[in-house]
Amino acid sequence: MIDGGSPGGFARDDLDLVCVRALPALEALRGARIFMTGATGFVGRWLLASLMHARDHLGLRQDVLGLSRDPRAFLRAHPSFGDRDGLSFVAGDIRTFQFPDGPCDVVVHAATDTSVDADRRPMELVDSIILGTRRVLEYCERKSVKRMLYLSSGAVYGPQPSDVGFLHEGSGGGPDQLSPHAVYGEAKRASEMLCAIAGRNEGPEAVVARIFAAVGPGLPLDAHFAIGNFIRDAMDGRDIRVASDGSAQRSYIYAADLAAWLLTLLARGRGGVAYNVGSDEAISIGELAARVRGALNAPVMVDIAGKTAPGAPRSRYIPDITRARSELGLDIWTSLDAAIRRTAAFANHNPVSRKLRA
Repeated sequence: MIDGGSPGGFARDDLDLVCVRALPALEALRGARIFMTGATGFVGRWLLASLMHARDHLGLRQDVLGLSRDPRAFLRAHPSFGDRDGLSFVAGDIRTFQFPDGPCDVVVHAATDTSVDADRRPMELVDSIILGTRRVLEYCERKSVKRMLYLSSGAVYGPQPSDVGFLHEGSGGGPDQLSPHAVYGEAKRASEMLCAIAGRNEGPEAVVARIFAAVGPGLPLDAHFAIGNFIRDAMDGRDIRVASDGSAQRSYIYAADLAAWLLTLLARGRGGVAYNVGSDEAISIGELAARVRGALNAPVMVDIAGKTAPGAPRSRYIPDITRARSELGLDIWTSLDAAIRRTAAFANHNPVSRKLRA
């Protein structure tokens, strides 16, 4: 059930799931003061909602200070985050923000612009990722922060070789340094290195979360996320159009599962270690379109517009999540069909969410 009064307007059942799955981590964060960058993006909103729900219902008394370029605009768009005990915001650019007053126990560095517009400005994207990470590490040094979670990306691995079934944390390779399209992944790699250097020089103990594809309430349905576009088309009664040949394979972790993973990594992950964060259940884009149609019982067709080039290798982007499973007991608890239905239900209840960018 969608709950307009809950943080973010997310379903109470989903936020309860986060609290149950991440309970040991949340207990470890009891009374902590948490500084979070990227607090108003898709992932950041889920983390904020989960922490506020835990505060309300578990009495953990943790405080969260979120960094946003425009907190007032965010609170106008998401009024359920307003006037909440334990939550405040500071305005600033990730590269130049003024350090807020007061102590800080842990940091979540989630600020990243993944929009198409950012991809069109590669130099600015590099600056925001790398200089932003340096600024956050300076803040950690100033406040003597000992623990930090850095939200990186599976893009650091570069293209997955066709003969590799799953990308594990020790996979070699990387983005093509001479391709402007590899800016995001290469900048994330550099930022991971900055975190490692800081950790070796009495900086924060940084846990790195390499996030793969996700789906869930609040995901923009009008952006460059294929699954979001498919859900939008099915909801609107339009045929689902696949621009490619549909053979590329991806996987999707549900947002509530993702939030539980990240909170667990924040509190219990090993410092100086990277963890893949995502689902290892592969599905082709063509199959995904049909899956969305079926999950939503939509009376539409799937139109695969692209043609397969003879001999072309199939694109695959699937993480190995053995480390997270074996060390921390994390798993994929929500099925893809349920994730699709819950994402659509949220969009139906919050039509403006279709126009929001992560």
